[in-house]
Amino acid sequence: MKKNKLALIFSISRRFASADRSSSSSVTSRLSILGICFGVMTLIVVTSVMNGFQMSFIDAILETQSYHIQVEEAGEKLSEEDLSDCEKKLNEHCKASKLVRAITPFYQAQTLMCNIPQPNPPASDKVTSSSAVFESPALIRGIPAETFYEDPSFRKEIILLQGSFDLSGKNEIILGNQLAHSLKVRVGDQVNLFVLSGSSDVELFSGQRIFTVKGIFATGYQEINSSLAFISMEAARTYFGKEALRTWGIKLHNTSNVEREIRELREVLSGSGAKISSWKEYNKSFYGALRIEKNMLLLVVCLIFVVVAINIYNAMRRLVFERQREIAILTALGIRIKEIQAIFITRGFYTGLLGSVGGLILGIIISLNTNAVFNGASKIVYFLQYAFTAIFNHENLMYISENSTYSIYANIPARIFKGEVLMIFLFGIISPLAACFFAGKNVLKSSLAEVLHNE
Repeated sequence: MKKNKLALIFSISRRFASADRSSSSSVTSRLSILGICFGVMTLIVVTSVMNGFQMSFIDAILETQSYHIQVEEAGEKLSEEDLSDCEKKLNEHCKASKLVRAITPFYQAQTLMCNIPQPNPPASDKVTSSSAVFESPALIRGIPAETFYEDPSFRKEIILLQGSFDLSGKNEIILGNQLAHSLKVRVGDQVNLFVLSGSSDVELFSGQRIFTVKGIFATGYQEINSSLAFISMEAARTYFGKEALRTWGIKLHNTSNVEREIRELREVLSGSGAKISSWKEYNKSFYGALRIEKNMLLLVVCLIFVVVAINIYNAMRRLVFERQREIAILTALGIRIKEIQAIFITRGFYTGLLGSVGGLILGIIISLNTNAVFNGASKIVYFLQYAFTAIFNHENLMYISENSTYSIYANIPARIFKGEVLMIFLFGIISPLAACFFAGKNVLKSSLAEVLHNE
């Protein structure tokens, strides 16, 4: 019985749709479909580009600085035996766990770094080398020399601009490019850790902590480039003091498993007093700002759906009024009001489905080809500017050039998250459905006899 009713509803809805194709309602219907399509496409492209833009920051932070989980020694330095036992348990657990991707031990300290000035730098090197003294605060981290080659994700985020990531030698250091620029140094120059935080046996001020710049790197996050430097674990043990606390950075395959892994680590390391913290505890304000930025942008773009839904609502109310005679006849034939309402809701579903599918396809195609899209847009804009200038202001043609902003946008890697795309797709279907539901709520305000009498 229910199948027959559904078949009847769909059949009448199709007849109404075919009859409306020759009327003014068809224009409104097509514009509504295009509006939903444009809204879904825009939301998918905007969220994908925004995800790529934000994840370039987040990946750089997680892979090079904060890790997903950090396990730090207790407030007091452990004995060598306890430290060895703690590290053994941690390594065994991480090796056996399917959640863990990599584990890296490191030491960390804050420093005020200064360059070792060259008395008479060569003329060709004056841009990068200087006879003056420059200082810059930095976060200096001691890591195993083989980290760069054994951790693919770390190697992916660290882009070497000069030199190599080789910490096998004595007193060698790798600097972020902005930090190197602040100190006016390049590969082969020397820097001094003039002020260094550490344990009680570390001399606060010293002119003897001299390192040779072995490499200069860049990441997707400028704060790392301007403040982070790497040295070897052996150098860190030498200069950070005997009481320096060791930390282990743990990377996971999936960020959503952080809380689960922390619970397991607390069981494994119970009694050791180790401090376990997640990546969410680092750069809280930065992550919060990224989330607010993305949500506000989505809210603004969602206004497209609101405008389209209002247009669908008004169009459907007009359609209900125009179809009063047909509605009255259907009522006289025994079809209930709710079933008649379902006919108009089916129209809304059809509009939303067509628009959402079209927007989904276009949005994914554009998101996967942002490079080509922005480069193409750049060439089109350049052609139009050139053509108009050639016609109306020929003497200024020499000043016309392609806008470099498009190339910056083209290099942002778009990232498509399935959950967000599904939510946008469903929202594109639900908004016209809701509009049609409220438009058809009072589907027959006039009495049946009055409508038939007027006709």
